Amino acid sequence: MKRFTLQRLSGSFGAELRGGHASVDFADGELKSILEEHLVVVLREQHLTHIEQVELARSLGEPTPAHPVVPGHPDHPEILELDAAKGGKNAQWHTDVTFVDAPPAASLLVADELPEFGGDTMWASLRDAYAKLQPALRDLVDGLWAVHRITPLAYWGVPFDTALTRDDAAKLHDDSLRVAPVVHPVVRVHPATGRRALMVNPGFTSHLVGYSRTESDHLLAMLYAHSTQPELTIRHRWRPGDVVLWDNRATMHYALDDYGSTPRRMRRVTIRGERARGVDGRTSYVSTNPHEYVR
Repeated sequence: MKRFTLQRLSGSFGAELRGGHASVDFADGELKSILEEHLVVVLREQHLTHIEQVELARSLGEPTPAHPVVPGHPDHPEILELDAAKGGKNAQWHTDVTFVDAPPAASLLVADELPEFGGDTMWASLRDAYAKLQPALRDLVDGLWAVHRITPLAYWGVPFDTALTRDDAAKLHDDSLRVAPVVHPVVRVHPATGRRALMVNPGFTSHLVGYSRTESDHLLAMLYAHSTQPELTIRHRWRPGDVVLWDNRATMHYALDDYGSTPRRMRRVTIRGERARGVDGRTSYVSTNPHEYVR
């Protein structure tokens, strides 16, 4: 890097890059390498334009359309606008868009307008969560597969006092029913680093394949509780213009809804990913077997 200095954010993951500008100060592939090592990267007060945000995203890979069922920005279809006043809240742990067979590899979020208080975002390292499981548990989850499905309101509407109108909510629900369920390995092997990470999240993981409801619910609850221990998380307090990037293949995140009805506007771009590869080499797939995906 020419001008950035790197400050680690925790003992396990996360880094803040200080002293430069994202649009000019990275060599080819440099930011991508930093992201794959640290999983979450913070760049303070960058104030990127929409075009600059998309260009920065292109340095990591190919931007995807904004969302499978939610329209993007009218002039920049890669950008998903997250306006709290229009239902753009998501107060639950989730990994972006794991309800498709090839979820995004990374996400890039820009803060445009922030509340006077609250509105932080938390990330959990699913790479470190896997590594800190006891060996017997790692052996168990290595062989598990799980169904992922879009939630009824396309995750738009958490909490349920959403700002969406009833008609908007009905359309999102109808659109979500056209997204086929997918099956992912519970442990994925990162395509760039080769390191293993959990691949389950409360937002979109429905159940474990081949397990009873009781077994599935309790095993998943254990993995969620383990993954969100404070030692495996970081919390970002936003400033206007901040940019945060995260590796979507090894993290999940939570947008805290503790700011009432005050404004909070963000914009997100996601980077095209690949089907997850499990420990046994098999990859994610769209499920056509109701015995497998119906819960």
